[in-house]
Amino acid sequence: MSPAADPATVLVVEDDPSLNTALTTTLRLAGFRPVAATTAAEGMRWFTHYSPDLVLLDLGLPDRDGLSVIRDIRQRAATPIVVLSARNGEAIKVEALDLGADDYVQKPFGVEELLARLRAGLRHAVQARGAEPVVRAGDVVIDFGRRAVARDGAPLKLSPKEFDLLSELAINLGRTVRHKDLLRAVWGDERAEIQYLRVYMGQLRHKLGATRISSESGVGYRLEG
Repeated sequence: MSPAADPATVLVVEDDPSLNTALTTTLRLAGFRPVAATTAAEGMRWFTHYSPDLVLLDLGLPDRDGLSVIRDIRQRAATPIVVLSARNGEAIKVEALDLGADDYVQKPFGVEELLARLRAGLRHAVQARGAEPVVRAGDVVIDFGRRAVARDGAPLKLSPKEFDLLSELAINLGRTVRHKDLLRAVWGDERAEIQYLRVYMGQLRHKLGATRISSESGVGYRLEG
């Protein structure tokens, strides 16, 4: 039986209300979990709060230019960024890509093309981190492309945070990942409350089996191979 897929979270930063609604509806129907923002400030707030898997970013935002948002995100994380903009000059595309955007889609756009670009961005993010598309840890199978997990052939339902934590451990299979590295990767801040980490790890160990994830007191956690 195939693992049950957990939707990837996509942060949509678009100031046009009708387009924002259309994008979030399209993404939801396509199996993603969209989070909507209409300003750069709101986008960065939701980026910190949700730690999305990908950012879909308009450049023409009311409070500041989207190029500065790319710069801010790149100072924090390697999260894939797909620019969605009406600006069509070569110079602006080059600048966005040089700042760290992964792709540039020009308005107006085709829905199927946009969805394909998003899927490609998510795949490339996994590959760039050196992870195999599927990782096996004993009887546990983690499918990064589908955001799915199975144990002994049975699909496991994980929350987005649980999947993100398990992904970090799977990428470092057999190696201990420090508390602060997990907090930074999943919550976007290594100074986040460590109790959050303990609670989610407790839930993961219950679902995967207590011996599958080892804890090194005061150091971090390790997914056993």
